[in-house]
Amino acid sequence: MKKSERINDLMIYLNGKNTFNLKDIINKYQISKSTALRDIQSLEAIGMPIYSELGRNGYYGILSNRLLSPIVFTVDEMYALYFAMLTLNDYQTTPFHLSTVALKHKFEMCLSDDKKSHLRKMEAILNMSGIKHFNESNFLKEILSYAIESQVCSVEYEKQSKIQTYTVQFFDISSSFGQWYTTAFNFQTNRPIVFRCDRINYVSPSTKYQAKELSTLTKPTVEMFKKADAIDFTVEVTEKGVDLFRKENYPSMNLEMKNGSYFITGFYNQEEVSFITRYFLSYGDQILSIKPIELKKGLLEKLRDLENHFLKII
Repeated sequence: MKKSERINDLMIYLNGKNTFNLKDIINKYQISKSTALRDIQSLEAIGMPIYSELGRNGYYGILSNRLLSPIVFTVDEMYALYFAMLTLNDYQTTPFHLSTVALKHKFEMCLSDDKKSHLRKMEAILNMSGIKHFNESNFLKEILSYAIESQVCSVEYEKQSKIQTYTVQFFDISSSFGQWYTTAFNFQTNRPIVFRCDRINYVSPSTKYQAKELSTLTKPTVEMFKKADAIDFTVEVTEKGVDLFRKENYPSMNLEMKNGSYFITGFYNQEEVSFITRYFLSYGDQILSIKPIELKKGLLEKLRDLENHFLKII
């Protein structure tokens, strides 16, 4: 068996183990002690988290953050994975503690020179830029872990320059327009709540409430978000307005087509008036009609505020 084949087989063999002895490898592959040690060094070089315990009963251990078993990809799949990985460069924070530079280098180690050259040319031609995430979300990894574990948490959150404490259960994490957001079930109000992740100052487990099944939270109904005093709206838009909607919209909104015309329908709660008016203000003259009249009045008020602002500035 060639060394490359043996290393590949050894990685698969060790992937299901927490510990192993040098004799295990020597006996399995019928190799010398020095060859077995070199093979272990090769595994460490490609990233397998191996550590050694010395002494009479010494052994090798493998950390829980181990490599997954190798998977064979087609060339097109390899290119797709590579360019998906490049999008991580837009994030100041991810839920995973990793260096995108090191990850990219490790990925390229598996490629031939001609494949790497081809990737370089593709990278120069394809523009993978997105919206840059500049704000650090220090507890993103913990939020993801607590969401997976269905763990009730205590959250310290900065809102309007004040620290507020909530008891919640996270069930959704999303990235939008340069920010990380997380949605959680707020046990104090029995309603969902959305946090901007960079404004979360601290997260810790809590035993104050009984956790809910994740399956009951991951597909929240409209009723969970819609309050009794919520206001329904219908806004007719042009085809360009449809493009704007597809670029940015929210769970409380839908796009409908009736008799060849396009309508954005949905609802907003009383405390979201400022948000909804700012949102539709971005549509400008792509709006053809607005219901209810209160939403139209809100837009006109925002426009007057803007006019006054620009009249004041030089």
